[in-house]
Amino acid sequence: MISQKLMAARQTEAQNGKVIREGDRPCFHLTPMSGWMNDPNGFSFYNGKYHMFYQYNPYSSTWDRMHWGHAVSSDLLHWEYLPAALAPDEVYDEGGCFSGSAAAMPDGRMLLMYTGVRNERDETGRVRDVQTQCMAFGDGTDFEKYEGNPVVDETQLPEGASRWDFRDPKIVRQADGTWLAFVGSRPQDGSGQILMYRSGDALHWSYAGKLAENHDRYGKMWECPDFFELDGKHVLLVSPQEMLPEGFEFHNGYGTVCLIGDWDGKGALAEDHIQAIDYGIDFYAPQTVLTPDGRRVMIGWLQNWDSLTIREPWEPWAGQMSLPRELFLKDGRLMQRPLRELALLRGKPVTYENRLINSPTQLHGIRGRVLEIELVVRPKPMEQPYHRFSLWFAANEKYHTGLSYRPYEGTLKIDRKFSGSRRGIIHQRRALIGVREELRVRIILDRFSAEVFVGDGEQVMSVSLYTPLEAEDIIFRCDGSALIDVKCWKLGI
Repeated sequence: MISQKLMAARQTEAQNGKVIREGDRPCFHLTPMSGWMNDPNGFSFYNGKYHMFYQYNPYSSTWDRMHWGHAVSSDLLHWEYLPAALAPDEVYDEGGCFSGSAAAMPDGRMLLMYTGVRNERDETGRVRDVQTQCMAFGDGTDFEKYEGNPVVDETQLPEGASRWDFRDPKIVRQADGTWLAFVGSRPQDGSGQILMYRSGDALHWSYAGKLAENHDRYGKMWECPDFFELDGKHVLLVSPQEMLPEGFEFHNGYGTVCLIGDWDGKGALAEDHIQAIDYGIDFYAPQTVLTPDGRRVMIGWLQNWDSLTIREPWEPWAGQMSLPRELFLKDGRLMQRPLRELALLRGKPVTYENRLINSPTQLHGIRGRVLEIELVVRPKPMEQPYHRFSLWFAANEKYHTGLSYRPYEGTLKIDRKFSGSRRGIIHQRRALIGVREELRVRIILDRFSAEVFVGDGEQVMSVSLYTPLEAEDIIFRCDGSALIDVKCWKLGI
């Protein structure tokens, strides 16, 4: 039975979503039907379609009591909205239905595992969020919450673990039919850890140990874990809060970290390598799915908790998902490439080779806000590198966002301070990509975002921007002289 709160959410999103014009959304990045979106939830493949749920407030374009929004796709680029899946309508989740995951049950039902939040006043009089893990079952559209919720609560926490910071379960069905759930937790030292729980039926759970412990290395609380096997290794994705930078790594206080290593199926992950996932400004809480043809694909929230005021409260929608990215390992490092199906959206290419750039230059046929650009930059002459090469996009006489490379430093910078924001938020981020004889980047623009893939995908820089759509110019600039090869496609659904 659909509750009154869920019915109200569905009626509101349907009404408000109808007034948002197609051209006022991204072309192929998922946005909420209406209102606010943050973390991806329940990213999964079920009954022949990809399902993406998301943290959702259908009533306003600001964060508030969380629901689960819902959309489906056949190719991860064309999305169809379904009615909201969950609303905070029970005592154990009256404070919100927080992040979680989804899977198919052996009996054909779809399972959602999420964090239910209820408010409680602690011994100091402060109102806190008590967080427990809950289940819902359904047919891929409508879901019924399990009568035995919550299925994991504070009685199943290890000693010292916080009942206030215990969230975002990632559920996985094992080859033997048993279930594992990996949950973010804050231990007594105030840092982060990922707890493991096991079940034979996905309903009755027991604590099974710690998959990973932060020990105050990478921020504090670890949110939104995802854990999977990739190219013979195991990969743990986490989103730490309050990280301190280390050189050019981990510059977003609320960022994303990848831990790669070996796992025996029981104990802790034996870590081999740790890196940031995205080196831009906006990327958080990624989830992955295994496609039917065996690819591991990741989508994250294309936003940063410290730059939420980039979107005004009266806007009809706020928040978008990243481009789907195919993951693979190379030399022990996580690599990312745009989903290969993106190539099916390409129009006729516009190509230039060995074009000299020594002053601001616009090239005929390279203009727009929904584009894919492949760019190679070489100094001219080779023995005398330029000081800085820049690409300005979403540009006109008033606005632009810039991508610039300094070969003497080996740094690549994204800068949106002239993109139209009226807030003193994060506008710049630099990544150390090394000194290179030639710079190779692939840039995906989709109206309100840019995602930059360096080389073969060894680093990615993502940024959301809400520049007026009439700013469509692409400008090549160079302090010094450079030769460029550029190929550009307009992208369309």
